[in-house]
Amino acid sequence: MRAVVVHRFGGPEVLQLVDVPDPEPGPGQVRIAVAAAAVNPVDVATRSGALTDAGLMPPPRGAMGIGWDVAGVIDAVGAQITGFAPGDRVVGLSDRLALPVKAQADYVVLDADAVGHVPDGTDLVAAATLPLNSLTAAQALDLAAFRPGSTLLVTGAAGGVGGYAVELAARAGVQVVAVANVSDEEVLRDLGAAHVVPRDADLASVVRAIVPGGVDAAIDAAHLGVTALDAVRGGGCLVAVLGGAPVPLRGIRVANVWIRADGTRLTALAAQRLHLRVADVLPLESVAEAHRRLAKGSLRGRLVLCP
Repeated sequence: MRAVVVHRFGGPEVLQLVDVPDPEPGPGQVRIAVAAAAVNPVDVATRSGALTDAGLMPPPRGAMGIGWDVAGVIDAVGAQITGFAPGDRVVGLSDRLALPVKAQADYVVLDADAVGHVPDGTDLVAAATLPLNSLTAAQALDLAAFRPGSTLLVTGAAGGVGGYAVELAARAGVQVVAVANVSDEEVLRDLGAAHVVPRDADLASVVRAIVPGGVDAAIDAAHLGVTALDAVRGGGCLVAVLGGAPVPLRGIRVANVWIRADGTRLTALAAQRLHLRVADVLPLESVAEAHRRLAKGSLRGRLVLCP
């Protein structure tokens, strides 16, 4: 089978599509015939070496696989598997960093608890955009400990994590204040945002005019740090996505969300039929082009690779 790997860090040119043996599922694992694999910023950070520079993963020793999100069909299961069988339509998350083969491949083996079922009628290409970003949003909302009727600020609201955070919070009865480009307002309103604040606005002043005293909590997907913190009421909460949490001033509880695979949660998220946003679909061999397009920015939705 084919798999996307790097042997050294660098630009998109270091990405290679290589032939490797078909993986075999061990006890508690399933093998997925990949229908689609999304391309995420973490893939760029892995390929460039940024994650290693940050101390989050070791330098490559041999091949290092690329790709976290996968959607496809189970074609083999290991011992001690219940709840999955060949032919099941699934999504999964490959959340370990330094593996020789990850999701951007013809086949991928995952622990069964990292895999969730996809409802009939859900397109697998679109479903490939779900795991990493929706799980991150859901786990960030858990940390925010919101209640129905509370107020939530979401920065980077038009992005992958931010968009799911807006939609999930709004569906749970939270009043969402979304920060994004003005051009994204219609999309964010469709996702359930009650208010949309331009990202170049004086954030704290504008948010506090909408919500006197400040919002109850914030999910900072745009890494605004103290700028977002200033829009939160004293004693509230801010959850930073991918580190960089500010000092917890004014008694504000500050947390970082670090994604973990959760197949049960993935099944529940897939069943909610959230808005799945695909920017474009490319063949697996165009992975370098996908990285170049992602680096240019301004995408709404995820680029998806199909073997």
